[in-house]
Amino acid sequence: MTRPEQKSLLIKGGHLIDPAARINASMDVLLRDGRVVEVAVPNKIRGGGDEKFDARGLIVAPGFIDLHVHLREPGQSYKETIATGTAAAAAGGFTSVCTMPNTQPVVDTAEWVSWLRQPERGAVVNVFPIAAATRGSKGGTLTDFSALQRAGAVAVTDDGKPILDDDIMRMALRLGAELNLPVVQHAEDTRVTENCSMHAGPTSFRLGLRAMPGSAEATVVDRDVTLAQQIRESRLHVAHLSTSDALKAVRRGKRAKARVTCEITPHHFTLIDENVGEYDTNFKMNPPLRSATDREAILVALADGTVDAIATDHAPHAAHEKQVEFERAAFGITGLETALGLAVTHLHRTHKIPLTRIVELFTSGPARVFDLSGRGSLARGSFADVTIFDPKKRWTFEAANTRSLSRNTPFDGCQLTGKAVATIVAGRIVYGM
Repeated sequence: MTRPEQKSLLIKGGHLIDPAARINASMDVLLRDGRVVEVAVPNKIRGGGDEKFDARGLIVAPGFIDLHVHLREPGQSYKETIATGTAAAAAGGFTSVCTMPNTQPVVDTAEWVSWLRQPERGAVVNVFPIAAATRGSKGGTLTDFSALQRAGAVAVTDDGKPILDDDIMRMALRLGAELNLPVVQHAEDTRVTENCSMHAGPTSFRLGLRAMPGSAEATVVDRDVTLAQQIRESRLHVAHLSTSDALKAVRRGKRAKARVTCEITPHHFTLIDENVGEYDTNFKMNPPLRSATDREAILVALADGTVDAIATDHAPHAAHEKQVEFERAAFGITGLETALGLAVTHLHRTHKIPLTRIVELFTSGPARVFDLSGRGSLARGSFADVTIFDPKKRWTFEAANTRSLSRNTPFDGCQLTGKAVATIVAGRIVYGM
């Protein structure tokens, strides 16, 4: 994005949490010309800044990165646009988002990758495109990974659809290995989940809904991890992992030193299948909400370092796509504006996961997954992307006030603790309370 010339900005009095730099202390941060130029103990930065931000009582962190968002352009701007989606991202504290390619048309060419990055799209945060792994995301012929990467794609995926063919997945991982390009998998064996709308368990039985067994995710992750172990330089990233058995496969790959990473969504560490209640379509997503046992395994993995990132899977839909029978409703919920509050409320306050770990899951973790060089830390010379949040701020999320075009969220009216106060991209404040 082209931005006007900026003055320097001094962030004073805040508590800096920068896991990549191993800083967890009161620090001042000076930003100039889109970069971090100095980090020092309070009142020790020489010369000060043209502008000052008083961060007393607040956490200063590297800019949050969301590895998994649907901004719906090209082709579905009635649900979301890059402008509205990135505005929601900024309000949630995210300075960078990675966009999924399952749009209309599918982002499977270098031209569409370039289109997403044009200033005319109106993005207020950094947008990193993820391109389709196969043409049209049909699972057959691989796209031109090299051309997509040169155009700016940071990874490839057929998100929304899995790559089920063993040979195609093997080829994708091999080509990705040659280019050091991550392959992101939507792990779902659609041969056993066709026409299913929620997790298989007592709730689906009570509601009379066709349901997805957890094994439909775990078997695909198990196969992919095995392939990643065989193709040693390949980079496999498991999107929106949701089951305990899939976590076991990821742990196996990590123990074997394979380049395997995974992400967890806030709704999967917060909710379970019982929350669907009486066919509430705002609780319908894919992967579906799982069992309490699966959620417990996810919470352990978030705490112990197995999980690399929290990602929202922000999936906006128009009202008419949700206000229908449960089985006919679209999968997905919005999530950019609630992710931080859910993490602080549930992971930190309820489950006692340290704030340093939560910040890592939003910053250095996702930056490592997609090699977003110069991001995920506020070390000197890094991009001046900063998230400033109040970990004690109590607030209520109201979907009517969202910056997204869509309102499909199970968290409307939810009382949360922890909120972004300011979001700074390339040294410029793009969101502030």
